[in-house]
Amino acid sequence: MNFAALLCKRLTVSDLVTRIPLYSSAADVTGDGLNMQALRNFLRNPTISIVETCKSLTEINQIHSQLLVNGFINEPELVSKFAASIALKHPHNIHYSVQLLNQCENPTIFALNSLIRVYSKTSTPEKSFHFYKRILNLNKKPDNYTFTFLIKSCVSLMVDKALGLGVHGAVLKYGLDHDPHLQSGLIYMYAEMGFLGEIKDLFLNVNKPDLVTKTAMVAACAKLGDIGFARQLFDKMPKRDVVAWNAMISGYVQFGKPLNALKLFSEMERKGLKVNEASMVSVLSACTHLSDLRTGQWAHRYIKSNRLKIDLTLGSALVHMYAKCGYIDMAMEVFWGMKEKNVYTWSCAIGGLAMNGYGEKCLELYKLMLQENIQPNGVTFTSVLKGCTILGLVEEGCKHFQSMIKEYGIEPQLEHYGCMVDLYGLSGRLDEALKFIYSMPIAPHAGAWGALLNGSKIHKNMELAELASRKLVELEAKNDGAYVQLSNVYAGFNKWDSVDDVRLKMKSQSIAKVPGVSIID
Repeated sequence: MNFAALLCKRLTVSDLVTRIPLYSSAADVTGDGLNMQALRNFLRNPTISIVETCKSLTEINQIHSQLLVNGFINEPELVSKFAASIALKHPHNIHYSVQLLNQCENPTIFALNSLIRVYSKTSTPEKSFHFYKRILNLNKKPDNYTFTFLIKSCVSLMVDKALGLGVHGAVLKYGLDHDPHLQSGLIYMYAEMGFLGEIKDLFLNVNKPDLVTKTAMVAACAKLGDIGFARQLFDKMPKRDVVAWNAMISGYVQFGKPLNALKLFSEMERKGLKVNEASMVSVLSACTHLSDLRTGQWAHRYIKSNRLKIDLTLGSALVHMYAKCGYIDMAMEVFWGMKEKNVYTWSCAIGGLAMNGYGEKCLELYKLMLQENIQPNGVTFTSVLKGCTILGLVEEGCKHFQSMIKEYGIEPQLEHYGCMVDLYGLSGRLDEALKFIYSMPIAPHAGAWGALLNGSKIHKNMELAELASRKLVELEAKNDGAYVQLSNVYAGFNKWDSVDDVRLKMKSQSIAKVPGVSIID
């Protein structure tokens, strides 16, 4: 009989205490999976500790039954702890906690905060606000933990920016705006919103910002493009931990300055700071941007020699780096060597195969991914469509495009439409490509017209090439490249008068061709 079942024999806590000596040894008590420490915890607190040892909803039900039998269910403090423990230790059974608290007239703020916390990490973060409203309806005062988790929910619900502003207003109302965790959380929230000005105002009003707040500010400004301010703040920090260094290095990568990122990493290493997995993800991302295989290989050796854990994020970064640098065999070796893989890892591998021209292997890996019950995302389908384009499989590409919408509920993005036009165009089915463009539910973008232009030039269709080029000029009126492409189309078909017309138009609009540059040292 396990311990949860033992409780259901209508034994009170005192009965249990008196019967413990009847067991001949600790092994007798722990024989059903309950260790002696858990037993001691239970005797100190006859609710939380046992819930933590439960492995199923059935065992939770058994404890609940015992609480009912012994009349403990009418004690709000006890019920609150019971519900909070279920939510925190068994988040997949959070509905059980909700039902418990719905029957409790006066749950503690700890229990309500626990529900807010768990929901902030789920796919339905909006449910956090139900328990925030309940806190207010019970005339309880929300605390810093309440708003810390509400801010996390707001970040997940960025479609509703007014919600985030409302939470910030509530933080001010309850006088919690000086809490460092809330300050860093708000900075992160505004960064996700793209409100750079608000972030700076918020930071300037912080009295003696701590390391956490400063680090959040560095990451936020780097993310939003003010890399100069981020670096100034970083340089002025009297104390910088590895998180601060990682934030600045990652900021350089996001801002498109991978060389600065690698230089700063070298400085970090020279200072003797302990490099972690997040540091190496940024280094690998920088190598990927630069297509720098040599530095990427060094980073891989560094990871191995320092025995860093190749988790999902770091493993995916390695796969992507090797694929982008053209070393697809090593990318796949890393991929197959990973013990755990998620949709991002699979998508990196599938995309790497497509990127390197392995269309057939790309589609084979996608099928294997589905067999492993991994649900694809939008990035996966972009690579799958590219794989179909490489092989000229128009019908299969159309099938995957429809599957993305109907089976997986993924709304096509601009890159998916561009892939489909490319698929039709490169296969010589130019009329279908044009028909597809005009049937798009969104305004055709430069990528779609560019794909049509490419297909038209390959299959020597002057009429469609000219149409696509003119559409590109309309979309990118100040882009010299669009005019150059139109000029090249006319030159390719020996229409020199039209070439002169394009040049005159560029001159009249003061559009100059930017000279080419070489990246070769």
